[in-house]
Amino acid sequence: MQFKLPTTATAPFCPSEVQGTVAVTQGAPFWKKILQFAGPGLLISIGYMDPGNWATDIEAGSRYGYSLLFVVMLSSLAAMALQCLSMRLGIATGRDLAELSRLRYSPGVARFQWLLAELSIVACDLAEVLGGALAFHLLFKCSLTTGVLLTAFDTLIVLGLKGKNFRDLEAIMLGLIATIGVGYIIELALVKPHWPSVAQGLIPSWQALSSREPMYLAIGILGATVMPHNLYLHSSIVQTRAVKRDSASIRSAIGMSRIDTIVSLIIALLINMAILILAAAAFHATGHNQVTEIEDAYKLLAPIVGTGFAAVLFAITLLASGQSSTFTGTVAGQVIMEGFLKLKIPCWQRRFITRALALIPALIGVQMMGNGAVGKLLVASQVVLSLQLPFALYPLIRMTNDRSLMGEFANRLPTRLLAWSLFVVISAANLWLVVQTVGLVD
Repeated sequence: MQFKLPTTATAPFCPSEVQGTVAVTQGAPFWKKILQFAGPGLLISIGYMDPGNWATDIEAGSRYGYSLLFVVMLSSLAAMALQCLSMRLGIATGRDLAELSRLRYSPGVARFQWLLAELSIVACDLAEVLGGALAFHLLFKCSLTTGVLLTAFDTLIVLGLKGKNFRDLEAIMLGLIATIGVGYIIELALVKPHWPSVAQGLIPSWQALSSREPMYLAIGILGATVMPHNLYLHSSIVQTRAVKRDSASIRSAIGMSRIDTIVSLIIALLINMAILILAAAAFHATGHNQVTEIEDAYKLLAPIVGTGFAAVLFAITLLASGQSSTFTGTVAGQVIMEGFLKLKIPCWQRRFITRALALIPALIGVQMMGNGAVGKLLVASQVVLSLQLPFALYPLIRMTNDRSLMGEFANRLPTRLLAWSLFVVISAANLWLVVQTVGLVD
């Protein structure tokens, strides 16, 4: 039996209102337990296939063919490791990363973390605004400015979910992911990539990152893949499962949630790889190695593939990508605001504030740079996300290493070494990016 939300719940997004609302049957068969724990990973995976990923993957595939495919793969593997840490923190402690940061750090430090987390959500929402606006522009031939304004109405979608339970939200996400996945399966069947070259692109090649442009794109891919607000989000939504607080139940919940996380992020990995493979096969292989805009990709698909259906399908999956990311951005915003500030506001208000902040740079960019602003702003938004990562990673790793907090579920030595290695690599990459951006290095 599944518990229903209280009638006073404003939406399925408010973290404190959905904790323990999805029942878990004790002693259930393995397959049934997997289904009961499946869902949070899907919500997390949505953030790994948003329009920002499209921009970085399309540009990478167009310019460099399959050579940066290994960056997508390694970034996704890093994401799996980090999201598993976030999931374990939430289940083992019964608290999320934002709440624990407020409790364990000084008010000033916690407030700084909150500001950075909010910045990452706005950067992500900027990508959703631009992606959704571009999808409207491509499908309905409206101006890009009109498309940007149309994205403001997604607040109505959030209002429409008022009173739904968390399982309903997970089912909606599954439907949107299926739309994107099926769309790309058809796209790849039409494009017919050279699969031996695809396999070659999965082999790490540091020579592919030897100059500034591919390194900049690689960091953009990293930022589009490992999102800081997803770390806060995951530690909260895994608590929707009603898990007993004894050691065996917690250990079982962590195991089931690990499967949910890895399987969901493998799906996201395959979709991200499909985007880059499509760009490499359709554009780079045909001599169109300067396709850096999603709109250019849309326009070129039909003549290259030989059917306008490919372009329409491309736009539909882009719209599904932007809309699905809207939901998870709203949930993450609620988690961060409630965790850091102990502040609750109606979810539609949270959605409205975030979208309003994202609309401003989107409208300014479109007005100043025209349609060419979309690709530049999308890639820039993903770099901003990457720059926020160390500030979410450090407390997450410190907390999951802390035996006084985690007890027997604290990280073991191999996990600690892997986590700190990822932290060093990501921080070093961001430092390089800052140096390059201010022009201190040729």
